Amino acid sequence: MTLAIFDLDNTLLAGDSDHAWNDFLVELGVVDREYFQRENERFHRDYETGRLDINAYLAFALQPLAAHSMEQLNCWHRQFMANRIEPMVQPRAEALLARHRQRGHRLLIITATNRFVTEPIARRLNIDELIAVEPELEDGRYTGRVSGVPSFREGKITRLEQWLDEQGENLDEAWFYSDSQNDLPLLERVDNPVAVDPDEALAATARERGWRIISLRDREA
Repeated sequence: MTLAIFDLDNTLLAGDSDHAWNDFLVELGVVDREYFQRENERFHRDYETGRLDINAYLAFALQPLAAHSMEQLNCWHRQFMANRIEPMVQPRAEALLARHRQRGHRLLIITATNRFVTEPIARRLNIDELIAVEPELEDGRYTGRVSGVPSFREGKITRLEQWLDEQGENLDEAWFYSDSQNDLPLLERVDNPVAVDPDEALAATARERGWRIISLRDREA
């Protein structure tokens, strides 16, 4: 079956769910405001410029999950979905997903944001398949550590190849949609790479290589 693979943040969503979740925790007052805002912005800048240390970022981002019960986290996440994620859902992105479904493609989100944040978003978008950073769980609580390889840059390829083996799928005629230069390794692996509202570095590469460039915000895909 042909795969249609999608990055999540700033691709299907008109915003970054990871960054927004951290901001939401600041808004709730459950993290140190000054420290958390400063580090969240620093890591976000590093991501945008292709310099992110994913392990350092995850040590920062997963700590709040370890500090609270799953019940409390899920309660907060329901608020987060209503207040932060719904405004990011793009009608043109949903229409693009619908077109791939109509063509009989299998839809998959692959993201460097952790599963706790992204699994409910994938459900909201009616996408069953999700590859995300896996926060480690012990006795029903998050530990603040990562389980397995983070799905970031080349790690997306590692995780995707594991998934393909498990599912008996392949990348023949596969599509991959992303906004970010950080996804160049995977964009280079598929037959149908598409740059979606791309950052400057990805836009330049897409133009040079003749990849399709679309917007899900300003015009029809």
